[in-house]
Amino acid sequence: MSSERRYDLVVFGASGFTGRFVLEEAARCAAEAGRELRCAVAGRSKTRLENTLSEAAKSLGKPELKEEVDIIVADVNDPESLAAMCKQAVIVLNCVGPYRFYGEPVVKACVENGAHCVDISGEPQFLETMQLNYDAQAADKGVYVVGSCGFDSIPADMGVLYTRDQFKGTLTAVESFLTTSTGPEGGCIHDGTWQSAVYGFANSSKLQSLRKKFGQKPLPVVGAKIKNRSALFYSDEIQQYTIPFMGADPSVVKRTQRFLSEELHETPVQYRAYVGVGGVSSVIKLLFAGMMFWFLVKFSFGRKLLVKFPEFFSFGYCSKEGPTQKQMEGSSFRFANFGEGYTEGQDPSEGKPNAKIRTLVQGPEAGYVATPIAMVQAAITILSEPESLPKKGGVYTPGAAFAKTTLIDRLNKHGIHFSVI
Repeated sequence: MSSERRYDLVVFGASGFTGRFVLEEAARCAAEAGRELRCAVAGRSKTRLENTLSEAAKSLGKPELKEEVDIIVADVNDPESLAAMCKQAVIVLNCVGPYRFYGEPVVKACVENGAHCVDISGEPQFLETMQLNYDAQAADKGVYVVGSCGFDSIPADMGVLYTRDQFKGTLTAVESFLTTSTGPEGGCIHDGTWQSAVYGFANSSKLQSLRKKFGQKPLPVVGAKIKNRSALFYSDEIQQYTIPFMGADPSVVKRTQRFLSEELHETPVQYRAYVGVGGVSSVIKLLFAGMMFWFLVKFSFGRKLLVKFPEFFSFGYCSKEGPTQKQMEGSSFRFANFGEGYTEGQDPSEGKPNAKIRTLVQGPEAGYVATPIAMVQAAITILSEPESLPKKGGVYTPGAAFAKTTLIDRLNKHGIHFSVI
């Protein structure tokens, strides 16, 4: 770990809903590592950060936390304060979203001031814009900018790599099916995630023009081409109705596969992501909510309504308060990955795949338990295994950054489990 800078980890946005849980997870890992892991919190309000530290200390049963963790006042609208923060940090854990509005100043400050940057964005437009605008500069500075290091999209991206590594032969395609479970208290996501979705869908048409700026050729298809499924279907794999996954995972996995193919000359894996929605009653509710969402998100007044009344428009699934502790304790996620390919010695250019594999990635509540675990372990991997990262800095997906590291082993030890069925 670097001793040149004052802090190994700075949690930016620690007083926000997700940032508080990231702080607690970082503090737990600091206790595991002894006094080596030097942490600070950063944000606009010193008072709010002090209150967050007090709450975290109480939650963890560590009154000494308030003395061990320093406070840095920094604001995304104040470049000088961001620069001062980044100059003190080996890694900035950026928890300030929606990232399309607040993410770029942090990436810029990190790159210019030599701090690695890890975020938990699930916004493809932001993630790909950062790659387009900052990859070359980050490479020159030796800075690693790794986006989507939370529930979007570490389980999906690392899950595909795990499936490939466990397959005896050449894996050519993976279909992933996400299901979530809730306890008696039900489930809920915070308003910040809802806002990211609202503005993400509103601007989805801009993604195609953004991607053209990269000037990339289509990835080669190795083996049989993966079949597209319909927008709503009953999945025999997970025994429930299923829709394509609308989040960042397909974008992130494809970017990883492009890096592995073009930079490391590995066989790219085709990928499709789906999410289970349940039975017939859930489908009816989803169709009604989906049509209302798609209509409103197209117009400025509609977006204002969606953002102002998240609980109403999401049938109670999103709220400005976020999930309760009991809701988080009763919730979990499960990615079932169904892969196919060709056994050793079999030519992928001839015939259909002749072997299959099924893996699972499963863990606790996705947004505010699994996400902090994934984010902090990603940061610790950067600190602990610099020799296993890509040779030069740049803007990376989790799979591209951590393909040669022990991140999966670290996640297994902290409650996000990868296994072969």
